[in-house]
Amino acid sequence: MVVPTATSATPTGLRRTARRSDEIWSIKRFLTPAAVLLVLVVLFLWLSSLTLDSIESRTLNTDYIIARVREHLGLTVVASALVALLAIPTGILLSRTRSRLIKAIVLGLANVGQATPAVGVIILLAILWQTGYVTALVGLVVYSFLPVLRNTMIGLQQVDENVRESAFGMGMTQNQVLFRIELPLAVPVILAGLRTSLVFCVGVATIATFINAGGLGDMIVNGLKLQRYPVL
Repeated sequence: MVVPTATSATPTGLRRTARRSDEIWSIKRFLTPAAVLLVLVVLFLWLSSLTLDSIESRTLNTDYIIARVREHLGLTVVASALVALLAIPTGILLSRTRSRLIKAIVLGLANVGQATPAVGVIILLAILWQTGYVTALVGLVVYSFLPVLRNTMIGLQQVDENVRESAFGMGMTQNQVLFRIELPLAVPVILAGLRTSLVFCVGVATIATFINAGGLGDMIVNGLKLQRYPVL
């Protein structure tokens, strides 16, 4: 009788564990979209069974909903793109400077922008400047700037110093080390900041309706004002 040794059994066990982990991860990955889809189907069936009055019919029609979704996505996508274009280069520059004063000033301003309530930021900008799309866009950028800035700096700072020294030893310049070594290694951390910023933009864009910037917030405000719960 052949007794399996630990060395022969361990790889098989590891492969089974890895396969089981992949299966669990696949289930979790598709569980949330499936749950959201199920909720949307139930909501659609419920709304279809209701008798809507004239106000609800004007709000819950396809053209109105598509227009509000387009406005909301426009605010969110443009604001997220601006945050990426502004915060990532700023984070790179701050990670290169040795001035603690400059870092403290920039990070302090970014912290103030995020610590201030989103409604306060947008309303204050509307009072001091104007109402409309541009003001809401600036408010979203101010509120969502910090996560990308901070994660860019952290991602670059956590690159192993030995890796940098090895790159310089191979004859690379500062820019080559940055673009070929540091930024690729920092991408996962930067993407995490972009994801957080995108979540902020999606949520805060809802209150853009208070300064006449449109978005899905129009439907929420109308439903609350008129006490039309199907609209909500």
